[in-house]
Amino acid sequence: MDRVELMSVAVSIAEAGSLSAASRKLRTPVPTLSRKLSELEGRLKTQLFDRSSRRLTLTDAGRSYVEACKRILEQVDDAEREATGEYRAPTGDMIVTSPWGIGHLHLLPLSCEFQRAYPDIGLRLLLTDNVINPVENGVDVSIRIGPLADSSLIATRIGSVRVVVCASPDYLAARGAPLTPADLAGHDCITIDGTGVPRTWPFMEGGREIATPIRSKLTVSTSEAAVEAAVLGSGLTRVMSYKMEAARLTGSLVLVLEGFEKEPLPVHVLFKERRPMPLKLRVFLDWLIPRLKARLAPQVARVSAAGAPSAIGGARSASRAPGQRTGL
Repeated sequence: MDRVELMSVAVSIAEAGSLSAASRKLRTPVPTLSRKLSELEGRLKTQLFDRSSRRLTLTDAGRSYVEACKRILEQVDDAEREATGEYRAPTGDMIVTSPWGIGHLHLLPLSCEFQRAYPDIGLRLLLTDNVINPVENGVDVSIRIGPLADSSLIATRIGSVRVVVCASPDYLAARGAPLTPADLAGHDCITIDGTGVPRTWPFMEGGREIATPIRSKLTVSTSEAAVEAAVLGSGLTRVMSYKMEAARLTGSLVLVLEGFEKEPLPVHVLFKERRPMPLKLRVFLDWLIPRLKARLAPQVARVSAAGAPSAIGGARSASRAPGQRTGL
């Protein structure tokens, strides 16, 4: 059996945590993976994994071996990219992931424009609200909304998005606009079903966060559906600002309770540090980052105009230099 293939199998099993999970990832039958793992341990004359009924846990020897395999496989990948010209010309394929909404609104049109300028670069866009592990899934570039956890990825902040409350002019004309979060008790609210029907919405009041009870008249499964229901006059909804921006610009939705909004959520572009950086990745980042900043800049400007306490911090954070190491 090819030694590099066995290394890849060991790394995949370690990252997946079980043979069944690795089987789904590699699209290889579990018996085949089990046989390859046994072959590898026989070749090394050592046990790499402690086996239980549900999971495989690395032994001390296995942990050292898998870490060494990762370094070797990265070098093999770099050698193949060098051979195919990725370091001499912007060519090859990349995987880019982002949340569904910002992907459809911003990433997709920018990617189509990018490919007209760089036709030799293929893009695979993973637009999903599920957080995808970029290392395990071979993702080259990730767009993240919200605070970042610690990791070895490089992050560049490109802006912020607000979480806003909005309703149609007809609804507000008939029911009146809420002036404080407490006024929501007398309004119909459109909520988004994540793990259950929300009973409260968070706001800032008097320098502290408050959980305001709401009455959910309509619950939908996506924020896009919530925006559409609000446009149709079914009530107030709370969504990320970019998801209702088109309706706001046409006058179909109006913002309320702006002075009580929580701090805007940061938006980052993340990528794995690679030296040297493939030209396809460099030209994509150079193309994408300034254009995303320009598209998200109006979000920061409106926060400032509304007088929210986070406006100065958000603008300052968005000006960080590219290449800052932070989290995933």
